[in-house]
Amino acid sequence: MVDTPGKITLWQVEIFVAAAEEPSITAAARRLGASPSAVSQQLSNLETALGARLLTRTERPMPLTQAGELFLRRAQTILHEAALATSELALKDLSARMRLRLGVIEDFDADVTPALLTRLAGQMPKAQFLLETGASHRLLDQLEARALDMAVAAEPGDLPPSYEVHPLMDDPFVVVTPRRMVREGDDLMASLRANPLIQYTTRHVMGRQIASHLSRVKLKASHRFELDSYHAIMAMVARGEGWTILTPLGVMRAKRFIDRVDVFEPPFEPLSRRISLMARDGATQDMPARVADEMRPLFQRDIVEYCTHKMPWLKSQMRILS
Repeated sequence: MVDTPGKITLWQVEIFVAAAEEPSITAAARRLGASPSAVSQQLSNLETALGARLLTRTERPMPLTQAGELFLRRAQTILHEAALATSELALKDLSARMRLRLGVIEDFDADVTPALLTRLAGQMPKAQFLLETGASHRLLDQLEARALDMAVAAEPGDLPPSYEVHPLMDDPFVVVTPRRMVREGDDLMASLRANPLIQYTTRHVMGRQIASHLSRVKLKASHRFELDSYHAIMAMVARGEGWTILTPLGVMRAKRFIDRVDVFEPPFEPLSRRISLMARDGATQDMPARVADEMRPLFQRDIVEYCTHKMPWLKSQMRILS
């Protein structure tokens, strides 16, 4: 459909905001799932409709013009109000058609997520659910880019104040070693120092959190392997290549190796991450709070009870939050 000259569309506004927040037309197009040529044309149409140049497209990154800076504030309000209107209409009638875009860290995709979607589908029979799974940082990037309505992920340390946060659970870290690497009566800390560490990648927030904590507690261990896969890390530990630090969720994702490893409470100051449901403040009314309420009993049943049964010493550390 050809845009009417002089008219502004919501799609043009969304494209402009993406272009203003990304370093290039190509990056904006990738974020929106559109072609660079389509993004460029829509920006031109918007500038024609407004009678003003909004971006200096010959520079990288693309700076906003004075008119662009003025329009960006209004554009963000327009997108916020559009999302708010959609959620209000959907919440007015839970049988109404709507699309809920939910991101969930991959730690839960085999356990909690299917049960959650089943519950939500029963409450909203005409809703369409778009599920994205992945690492926390990637889901939060998509939330920031408005590609998701809400995300269940590990809380970062620098979450913008414009977000609403619904805490779900504390997820403590544990030490995982090859079976019988640490004999009864051995000093666990000494054993860890004497053996290589298989490190969760520091390219991700969790890996940097682990590395920083090990430095704080003065635990130096040589490492040759830095991996971003729970399964690969657990497989290497099971083969006797070294020890690692993961969360119980990470250990449980690689259950087939569980009989070939030992799991210990860390012999140093505890470390944990907080899993929360996050959304842009007010963008979807009370939907994030309601989804969080649905998730907590599922976490308790499918995650906490299982993990604390296997590792009883976790009972005081792995808990549901409200």
